[in-house]
This record gives sequence, structure tokens and C-alpha cells, in this order.
Amino acid sequence: MRNHGIGSWTARRARKTPHRLAVVHQGSRYTYAQLHDRTTRLAHHLRSLGVRRGDRVAFLGPNHPAFLETLFAAGRLGAVFVPLNTRLADAELRHCLTDSGTSVLVHSPSFGAFAAASGVGRLVAVDDTYDKALAQAPNSPVDESVALDDLMMIMYTSGTTGRAKGAVLSHANLTWNSFNTLVDADFASDEVTLLSAPMFHTAALNMTCLPTFLKGGTLILEESFSPSRTLDLVEEHGVTVMFGVPTMFQQIAAEERFTEADLSSVRKMMCGGAPVPRALIRTYEQRGLRFLQGYGMTEASPGVCLLDAENALAKAGSAGVPHFFNDVRIADPAGHDAERGERGELLVEGPTIMSGYWGLPDATATAFTDGWFRTGDVAIADEDGYVTIVDRVKDMIISGGENIYPAEVEKALYEHPAVADCAVIGIPDEKWGEVGRAVVVLAPDAEVGAEEILAFLDSRLARYKIPKSVVLADALPRSGAGKLLKPRIRETYGTTDSSGAPV
Repeated sequence: MRNHGIGSWTARRARKTPHRLAVVHQGSRYTYAQLHDRTTRLAHHLRSLGVRRGDRVAFLGPNHPAFLETLFAAGRLGAVFVPLNTRLADAELRHCLTDSGTSVLVHSPSFGAFAAASGVGRLVAVDDTYDKALAQAPNSPVDESVALDDLMMIMYTSGTTGRAKGAVLSHANLTWNSFNTLVDADFASDEVTLLSAPMFHTAALNMTCLPTFLKGGTLILEESFSPSRTLDLVEEHGVTVMFGVPTMFQQIAAEERFTEADLSSVRKMMCGGAPVPRALIRTYEQRGLRFLQGYGMTEASPGVCLLDAENALAKAGSAGVPHFFNDVRIADPAGHDAERGERGELLVEGPTIMSGYWGLPDATATAFTDGWFRTGDVAIADEDGYVTIVDRVKDMIISGGENIYPAEVEKALYEHPAVADCAVIGIPDEKWGEVGRAVVVLAPDAEVGAEEILAFLDSRLARYKIPKSVVLADALPRSGAGKLLKPRIRETYGTTDSSGAPV
């Protein structure tokens, strides 16, 4: 077998555990042998459409076996997989397709109209014609030499700080990330992993799905998230691994039958996108469940640090320690290592780090310093080496010459029992240059005013860090990875007074 990349995984799994259940999706169930057969046939079909080494093949649609089949088929051919965020606007999706130079778009029927107008020359709809094409395609081995250093995926960043950029990830990047996950999260061969977070989300795909596949576990694919259905699926399939962002776990805990549901099969609850609030950690610990909290980014495939379950409460708010095969350092503005306990930009190095941004040499050069990737996050490390992300470099508020890190203020706000979600932004101020403003989503049935929220912070933060105003909101915009969309929050709430009136 000359293919050493991700595309060879179906063949390798099929020869080791051909009859083990690989994927469950609605009424469909595929063993590893069946999934390998379907993937091989799709590779032949894509080749008949003209796909060759290096060509980009995109997938647009919800979680579905065809997503995995397209990923592995592209890898089998030495082509490049481009997973697309279904939550993007049409113009944003077109940018990803045009920027990557996608030649074939595989899509669900719900995106048929977009696909037809996308300008991509060759389309593959995941409908009855898809299964017919697979049935008619040969299942003979696909002979293509693929090395670990070859390009495997272009995964577009969330675009929270500007137009989405394509992170160039190799087969080696994704393989080493799976190794990190297997070591640090201790995946087993009998895992039953529930994937209701979208697989275009780098953590759902690369931190959860691929490690499960590598170990030969079973993937339960859900096209959308439902907290009540999540509880049903855990009980029905004996789910051992769950992945989500904090808001998903909050919604599950809010279900009326949460305290009575049978969650005894669950061994790992992997959470990313934002720190898990202490109150939520305690809620799940009362059910005997602990969080594995990950910190990472698309450019790192994505794992950078992991907070182990045993320290989830003691080190709440921390990103944890670096993954086994990664290294991090905290640098001061001059690029030198910061002293222990001092803030600086978090840099990361290791085999999971991308080679650069697709077609953007200047952005790539800016993203690296002496081989270390610049995360853009301000961090601090404690005496035990646990890293805490203080904030984004660009999100820092400078008020009267004092630096205010919104993440620190948000962490304090989450301690208030009435606060379900929050974001802190800077707004202009004649006296101080800018001051903080808290945008808060209250928990259901909570009744609390702005003054009470600010008073709650009075004994928890230095006075200059306390926001000068609070705005109550119904919901906060977040990316597919669960990250707050600060530019949109500033645009919506940074140009009004605390009552919502324009200023």
C-alpha cells in the first residue's frame, strides 16, 4: 500500500476490523468493510469526473456518511478535501470555493440551488443519484502514492477577525493530532462517539471523529443538535464519547429528565470553543461526569492544550497543558519568553501546525515567528504549567492606560447564577478613551438588573476592570466552533447606550 495518508485509513481499518460497526446515521449502519467499499467506489467516481492529485473537492451539507466518504475518497486520490461551513452566507461560501479553486462540490440536496449557482463545474448531489453512482463504480483498489507530508485538507477559519482564510493541513498534521488525542484523551477501541456538532467544525472532525475512526470505534452521526434527542441517543447506543461547546452541554443539563437519564455509559465529555463555567462543571459532576476541555484552533489541526478531567474544577478556566507532541511558549512584545506568571502571546510549535494559509504568503509569514505559530491569544501560565487564555490580543481594552482583558471579566460574570451567556466589549469614552460594556444573556426565569450584576463584580475584580454598563440580550452570536463573534457584538451593542438607544 503506497498511500500512507488519511485516505488509506478505511482500507487499514477494513483489514483489521471489517465487521465492526463504523457509522450509524438515521436508519443506515455501515461496517468498516462496507464504508471502505463505498469510499473506494466514490474515489473511482470522482476520478471519472476528472479529479486528480492536488485537485480540491469540497463538501457542503450536514453530518452524513457522505461527508466521511468524500474525505477518505479525496485522500485516496491524493486530492484535497475542503469541508464547508453550512452556516456561512452564500457570498462567504462562494469565497471559500473560489479561493480554494474547488473543482468538484459534493453537496446535500438542501444546498442544491446554491450548488447550481456556485460556479463549480462538477457537482455531486447526495441523493438517490449518489448511491446509484456508487453502485455503478468499480471497487478495485485505487493505486495512488500519497505521503504524509502531502496536502490533505484546506479548512477555512471561522472568519471572526476578518475574511476566512484557508489553513493548509497535511496528512501528517491530522495524523499527529489524532495521536495527541489518543494519548491525552485515552480513546479506546470500543468507543461509541456521538457527533451532533457539525463535522465542518475542526474539533468535531479532527479531535473526535478521526481519533474514534483510528481506534475502530463507532460514530453516531446526527445532522443537527437536540438536547432531548442527545439523551435518547446516549441511552439507545450506549454512547461513551460526547463532544460539544459549552452552550450545548448547558442545554442538555436544562432538560427536565437530565437528572434521571441513564448516562452511565459516558466516559468522555469533550468540550471546546470556550471555557466551561464552574457551575456547569459542578452540575455534571453531580451526575458523576467530568469534562475534558480542549483549547486549539484550525491552524493547529486543532489541538494545542487539554485540561484533564481530574483538574476540570480545580483549574477551571484554564486551557490546560500542551498536548503530548506539541510545545508552547508565552512571549512578551519583544518576542522573548515571558516570566512565569506574566502575560504574553501564546506561541505553539509541533507536528500538528499547518504549513500556512492557502494562497496568502504574507499572512503566512506574519503568523509565524522563528517557526512558532502565533495564536493571537494572550496567555499566562501558573506554577504547575497550566496555561490560561486571558484574551485575544485584538480584544484587549485599554482604559485610562490600564489593560482590561474581557475574558477575565466574562469569567467573573459567569459566576453569577443568573448569567447564562455573556460578552465584554470596549466602547468609546471621552474620559478614559474606552471602557468595558457587558452584554449579558440571563438564565431562564432569572430576574436581575444591571446594577445588581455590576455590584456582584465589585468584590471580584479591580474597580477599573468592572464594566461601566450592562446590556441585556436574548442571545449572543457565535461561530460554528462556539466562539463569540466579537466584531458582530461590537457592531450591534457598541453603538448604543445601555438601554439600547443609538449614541
